[in-house]
Amino acid sequence: MKLAAALCAAALCVTTGLAQADTYKVGTHPTFAPFEFVDEAGTPIGFDLDLIKAIAATQGDTVEVVSMPFDGLIPALLTGQIDAIISGMTITDERKQRVDFSVGYYKSTLSALIRTADAEKFTSVESLRGEKICAQIGTTGSAFAEKVSPGNVVNMNTEPDALMELKNGGCSALINDRPVNLYYVKQAGGNDITELEDNALYTNPDFYGIAVRKGNIELVEKLNAGFDKLSKSGELKTIHEKWFGTAN
Repeated sequence: MKLAAALCAAALCVTTGLAQADTYKVGTHPTFAPFEFVDEAGTPIGFDLDLIKAIAATQGDTVEVVSMPFDGLIPALLTGQIDAIISGMTITDERKQRVDFSVGYYKSTLSALIRTADAEKFTSVESLRGEKICAQIGTTGSAFAEKVSPGNVVNMNTEPDALMELKNGGCSALINDRPVNLYYVKQAGGNDITELEDNALYTNPDFYGIAVRKGNIELVEKLNAGFDKLSKSGELKTIHEKWFGTAN
C-alpha cells in the first residue's frame, strides 16, 4: 500500500484542491529542551519540532504533534498510534532491531552535570563510581550511568525531574545529552550546577534520528529527502541558530 493511501486509510489524510498532502502523527516527549519542551501556553516547541515540520513542508505535508512519555514512544509507533518519533532519540543497534531510522540529523555526545559546590570533589567520570547518578529512564545517558556506577542509577521519568533531583542532593551527577546539559547550565546562569568536563564522555558521539515503523521505507526516504533539501537550502542552519545560537 502506498504511503498516502495508508495514511488516508488511517484517517490521517488531508486534501487541498487536487493535490493530496499527508499529515503525520509524530510522537515526542517534550521535556528535552531545547529539542522539545512546552511553552507557557503548554504548546510543544523546540528544535526537533521545527525540524520535522520543515521536513514535512518541503513535500507539502504537515505534522500533528503527539506528546507522550519517552518510554512509551516506540510502543506507540509499533501499535500504529503514531507514524514517526522525533524526540532526541539516539540511533542505537538495539533500537534498530525494533524500528527504522532516518539519517542522523544531530550529532551529540553525553555530558555530566554536578552541583557547583561539588566541583572539587568530582573531577572525572571515574570519580563518580559508587555514587548515585541521575538520568532519564530509557536513554543512552541512563545506560552509560549504569556502566559508570552499577546499581546506583536514579532513573527519572523526565529530564527536568532528573535535574531537580540533582539540585536537591538526591544524586551526585546527572548524565544526559550534552546539548541539553549545556542548555541547563546556561539557564542556571553559572549558579548551582556546572558541567563535569571529561573527554571520556565525548569520544563516542551519538546521532539522533527520526524513527518510523520497521519496513516503512517510503517514509524514511521522504524524511531523508526533506532533510537533504533543508541542508542544501540553508534552512537547517537557520533552525539550528534559532535554538542553539550557532549555525552548526
